[in-house]
Amino acid sequence: MAHVKLHIPGPIEVSDKTLRAFRSPMIGHRGQGFKDLCAKIQPQLQQLLYTKQLVYLSTSSAWGVMEGAIRNLVSKKVLNCMCGAFSDKWLDVSKRCGKEAEALQVPWGSPIRGAEVDKKLATGQFDALTLIHNETSTGVMSPLAEIAALKKKYPDVLFIVDAVSSLSAVPIKFDELSIDVLLAGTQKAFAMPPGLAVFACSPAALAKAATMKDRGYYFDFVEFQKNAEQNMTPSTPSIGHVYALESKLEDMLTEGLEARYARHRKTNQMTRDWAAKHGFTLYPEKGFESVTLTCISNGARPGGRIVDVPKLQKLVKDQGFLIDGGYGKIKGTTFRISNMGDETEATMSQLYAALDNAMKQL
Repeated sequence: MAHVKLHIPGPIEVSDKTLRAFRSPMIGHRGQGFKDLCAKIQPQLQQLLYTKQLVYLSTSSAWGVMEGAIRNLVSKKVLNCMCGAFSDKWLDVSKRCGKEAEALQVPWGSPIRGAEVDKKLATGQFDALTLIHNETSTGVMSPLAEIAALKKKYPDVLFIVDAVSSLSAVPIKFDELSIDVLLAGTQKAFAMPPGLAVFACSPAALAKAATMKDRGYYFDFVEFQKNAEQNMTPSTPSIGHVYALESKLEDMLTEGLEARYARHRKTNQMTRDWAAKHGFTLYPEKGFESVTLTCISNGARPGGRIVDVPKLQKLVKDQGFLIDGGYGKIKGTTFRISNMGDETEATMSQLYAALDNAMKQL
């Protein structure tokens, strides 16, 4: 069966080099070989996250770490910042973990803003908040630095940030931002197979976790720290993923992080330009658009072109490319095109040619 190239929000396309690394022969996860592998990539991960803290590896989707953060860090009440399908889910996760939780809900397509967070935290009710930096359902990137600046005002509130679809595509300086947990899955901007999450914790987060009697077992942050100090993981890891991560970090640092960020900005702007050329408007509030994917309005906003999205998807898929037809309550009234990972001007141009051809047939 011919491969259909992925331009959906995730999983995304994985290079042959990364897949070869993923298929590396197995080694013992408690042996020196694995410790050496972890020791090699640790400083590279710290460079990527701009942190002096240890970066942990979790064999799970990012949702595992997201739930773990709730169990490790919330003792009073958590503020779940909600601006789309995935950030909305975090409220449900909080409640299923038995935590008191409250929503800071903004309309889909709008970002979370610092002033709104400030009003909530000023009540003194919360000891943690959750934020998805780049909400893939709506293509909105909230202003992380603006929100993180509130840490100075509320030092006892732990800031938990999901950067699943933005980490490695935009600079996120963990130590400088003073946030408490930063997490990402590897199936999006990292351009790796699904099944591995990376995350870092502040000293304050680790201290809080140590006081939590019901923080669980698999996602016990204290155990992640203890094991990371020995270049290990608390439980059996997906060794293939760690080899793939080694390969991908090599790619990132060879390209250079600033060049990688610039490439994502460029390819994202190319997608926005394609949309404008065909009379479409974008779904996110202007100025808060994601740089790793583009959520294009197809009737979700007044004005702009409207097409048969399932037909567009099929016409593009017939040419070997998969785009996304929208998610949740805006499925069909939006569609999404990813430029994250390893995509270049040349590879994105191939997609635009297929899209142009499809548009002529609508």
